[in-house]
Amino acid sequence: MRTPSPARQGPGPISESTVRRLGLKLQRKVTGRLPGEQSTRGASVEGTELSQLRPYVVGDDVRHIDAAATARTGEPHVRLHVPERAVTTWIVVDVSASMAFGTTTRLKSDVAEGAAEAVARVAIRNGGSVGLALAAGPDAPVTPPRGGRTALADLRTQLRAGVVPDGVTGDLGHALRRVGRLARAAGIVVVISDFRDAGWATPLRNLAGRHSVLALEVSDPMEEELPDAGLVTFSDPESGELFDLDTSDRALRRLIAEGERERRAAVATTLRRAHAQHVALRTSDDWLRELGRHLR
Repeated sequence: MRTPSPARQGPGPISESTVRRLGLKLQRKVTGRLPGEQSTRGASVEGTELSQLRPYVVGDDVRHIDAAATARTGEPHVRLHVPERAVTTWIVVDVSASMAFGTTTRLKSDVAEGAAEAVARVAIRNGGSVGLALAAGPDAPVTPPRGGRTALADLRTQLRAGVVPDGVTGDLGHALRRVGRLARAAGIVVVISDFRDAGWATPLRNLAGRHSVLALEVSDPMEEELPDAGLVTFSDPESGELFDLDTSDRALRRLIAEGERERRAAVATTLRRAHAQHVALRTSDDWLRELGRHLR
């Protein structure tokens, strides 16, 4: 028998207050000094990037008078700022068959959908643009970066279209290479995957050389430790291959658990060496809380 997965439940509610908090954490933890695509036009006394000092004129906000410059010159001066840079965020979502797996309340694809939407809402809220690339082979659609509510609606439509069929690999490496060609200016790349296929390490490292990269690894508890359920027929979602396992064999369960720990440790090492920020999310946990907690 095949272990049944729960029906797709969706990611659950994502509150606006959570998006605001998450946005601040993403900027601090992932980007450090936020890489900008372009500055919005003009200079003003708003924003965060310092521009220049000039003498105070009637109508200027007195809160922006620079005390040091005023004392030094004997004449009131205000400090100008240029508006914050508009940042492009690319989201790469693994929609291979292995992401349709889940044994708790949600599938891995549900968590991926929610994480992608949360990141997109942060990007748009901060005045930037967001693009989406699905890891579903060479013919997978790519949504170019855009801002506003339309961009968020398009992203939701693409994510809810489903995953690729059993036996078809998502090819995360190909999706990362495509984003590398399209994302010309420095920005943010968020990769959401279980990182179970091969060929993604080099293109991810290349992306991290130019962009701030956040890698969200999604897993399910049964991938980490099999229950004692007797003889079970499993299906490899990436290859479609069927195989029987005697899960009552304690030594076999231990061997599989050790192999999974080694695999995930190798993923973590690869991401660390690529200088990508790594956050692990599980289908059994409150994924939004975990995302916020690990970004503190």
